[in-house]
Amino acid sequence: ERARDYLHKTGRFIVIGGIVSPVHDSYGKTGLVSSRHRLTMCQLAVQSSDWIRVDPWECYQDTWQTTCSVLEHHRDLMKRVTGCILSNVNTPSITPVIGQPQNESSQNFYQNNNNVSSKPTAAKILGKVGESLSRICCVRPPMERFTFVDENANLGTVMRYEEIELRILLLCGSDLLESFCIPGLWNEADMEVIVGEFGIVVVPRDGADPERIMNHSSILRKYKNNILVVKDDSNHPMSVVSSTKSRLALQHGDGHVVDYLCQPVIDYILKSQLYINASG
Repeated sequence: ERARDYLHKTGRFIVIGGIVSPVHDSYGKTGLVSSRHRLTMCQLAVQSSDWIRVDPWECYQDTWQTTCSVLEHHRDLMKRVTGCILSNVNTPSITPVIGQPQNESSQNFYQNNNNVSSKPTAAKILGKVGESLSRICCVRPPMERFTFVDENANLGTVMRYEEIELRILLLCGSDLLESFCIPGLWNEADMEVIVGEFGIVVVPRDGADPERIMNHSSILRKYKNNILVVKDDSNHPMSVVSSTKSRLALQHGDGHVVDYLCQPVIDYILKSQLYINASG
């Protein structure tokens, strides 16, 4: 929520949805519980949100997927479902992005088979984009901020529907950003795509300085303008948000776990006996 608020304050973005994508079971991290549990916990954590959803695609694949491939999946899915061209951070689209006839063959996505005319009217486009993004991002975007008009109308100063652009950004903590600086850990081609084509929103953690981190990587320096660092001016710093701290608090019976997790998630963890050692 604080990351979204910060992006809104920049005046450059209107955040219409957030996607939580739990990693595949074969990721190999020590202590990683089954994706069945992780999906349920994530769903419980966002059940009261009207804009964040949990996506199971990554968990349902045959094997672990790279961060780059997950971002590309969601970009391609949104492009196909909405009929939009998604711009990347370096080359904003100047071509019509909504309502274009799509030459690609129809495919099923999560068993969804909505057929749309290849030449939609402005009214159909409004409904199509609103419904599609509601389904993808769990919230209807603030459509009143845009004026949808017939392509032959006198536009004046209003925004044409062709000019709306969608963008997917990777939200992460500064610890993930710092991992980009570890030689051999990330595929450099993937880093180029993640930072160069999508862009990153970074939440500082544990006093880490994202500016210092960026200076230690040639790719991060190259695409520095594509990295947005969330500045937190609240009394509850975002650095306390940590899955590692949550697991440790559970293992040690620390009551401060309520600072990290909502009660439905805590109840599920206790019921399923997750993250609790033998002595606990």
